[in-house]
Amino acid sequence: MPLPPLSPEQLVKPSRFELRMSLIFGTLFISLGTHLPYFPLWLQAKGFHAEQIAVILAAPMFLRVITTPLLTTLADRARDRADVYVVLVAASLLLSAGYFLTPTYATVLAVSLVLTIVWTPHSPIADSLALSGVRRFGANYASMRKWGSICYLLANVAGGFILAASGPGAVPVIIVLALGAALIAGLLAPRMGRPRKASPLSAVEIQHAAPSLFNAYFLSFTLGVGIITASHAFLYGFVSIYWKSIGISDSVVGLLWAWGVVSEVCMFLFFNRIFASVSVVKVMVIAGIGSVARWIIFPLIWPLGLGIAGFFAVQSLHSVSVAMVLIGLQKMIGETVPEERTGAAQGIAYFFNGFFMAAVTLVSGPLYDRLGVDGFLAMIPIAIVGLMLIGLAARSAPQSPVRG
Repeated sequence: MPLPPLSPEQLVKPSRFELRMSLIFGTLFISLGTHLPYFPLWLQAKGFHAEQIAVILAAPMFLRVITTPLLTTLADRARDRADVYVVLVAASLLLSAGYFLTPTYATVLAVSLVLTIVWTPHSPIADSLALSGVRRFGANYASMRKWGSICYLLANVAGGFILAASGPGAVPVIIVLALGAALIAGLLAPRMGRPRKASPLSAVEIQHAAPSLFNAYFLSFTLGVGIITASHAFLYGFVSIYWKSIGISDSVVGLLWAWGVVSEVCMFLFFNRIFASVSVVKVMVIAGIGSVARWIIFPLIWPLGLGIAGFFAVQSLHSVSVAMVLIGLQKMIGETVPEERTGAAQGIAYFFNGFFMAAVTLVSGPLYDRLGVDGFLAMIPIAIVGLMLIGLAARSAPQSPVRG
């Protein structure tokens, strides 16, 4: 199906397009790079126990797998996606101030639920704007998107030092300031009009193309990816709390998180040199084995006296258990899904990842409450289930890559 023609306005490249999109990606990821590692520490500092923290983290995950495709569809149909982005960032900024209210369990949960509705679509809408520039004007996506990764990394490091100096109470302040910066960048966003192709997470795209993707290979593979990814829920939810409990400072916690991101970026840089000739199933098997190894090793580091150096070493496995999963998923979609269905494929993978991550996050609270760091051992069978699904996918893998 041919794409609709560009209007005369859409044929003109907005001035400083790459710079403006780089600012959007950079400011977008500062708040995300603060929220993931440090929000659980703020929740603990406010007196919430592990099960409450798990619910506060997991409930928004369940909600956003439903609301995000609907809002990206709204953005696709709006006169300009940039206007939707600005409204959502402004709403996020306003709602994030709710964390300054008296932090009762009901209040924090309610704020988190409403906030996730307007916060989670920022990234796919920004991606949609950037990819329109790639398609229309030949803009370099990687050169724009890299600033998101750089700022995420800087937020990990800087957040740790800020918390070391001022305590976990700084977390909502940093998030509000970061969203304020994102709003300023959003006001400068290039206006691109409607997309000619639906955004990857668009509900319309998923509804129209998904039935053709419901085959054994695609479903087994994406389910396996989602479950292997979900085995990281215990890490994301409670590793900062665990590190603090054994006396590791906030600044070092930030550096440990940042090292995982550095390892991930290194895999992105060198993947093709190392694994270009390796089948996508084997890539995912390596990633799954890396996840299992990570969860076996993690609880042993401190008891064996390996210290902070041991945690830095195991964080290096982020390059295998996370980066190779992300790359392997995209490699599978690129090799087996026709171009006109890639958006729906991305949306289905997003749903599986989000749903299983939410489910495992929910049970991670009781696990941490009862087992502490040994809760990582419960992630081993989850990763193994994901590996088994990848094995099932291998049995029905297509013999040759898709053409066109």
